[in-house]
Amino acid sequence: MWAWRILGIFAFALGAIGVVLPVMPTTIFWIVAAFAFVRSDPRWAAWIYARPGIGPQIQTFVETGRIGMRSKAAALAGMALAAAGTIFLFWKHPWPMSGSLGFLAIGAAFVISRKAPLAAAPQPPQDIQTRKQGE
Repeated sequence: MWAWRILGIFAFALGAIGVVLPVMPTTIFWIVAAFAFVRSDPRWAAWIYARPGIGPQIQTFVETGRIGMRSKAAALAGMALAAAGTIFLFWKHPWPMSGSLGFLAIGAAFVISRKAPLAAAPQPPQDIQTRKQGE
């Protein structure tokens, strides 16, 4: 349990750095933190899930393994930007460029392979009875 908590704190801290530094990802580290906190202290996972904008998507992924279409698009766009930066920086160094692009391709394949979240089940219509005045 302590190992999960330490992993969660470490991953959360790396994600928090990503909030301030745009070159550091936040979501992936907070997903790892949420996985670890679910196993060690669910209150901390609930705190991550309560973060506006990112929490519900993390909760959906941790609980179901599904990624919404907007999140997929954002992740793939970020990976494409990282690929472009890698090619620009390592153009004359084929091995580091190939390794980095390979990891990005694996990540992109993983994101693409995730299904979209299930739509909420439709609620049956409620029987509304109205009384006529005087009955």
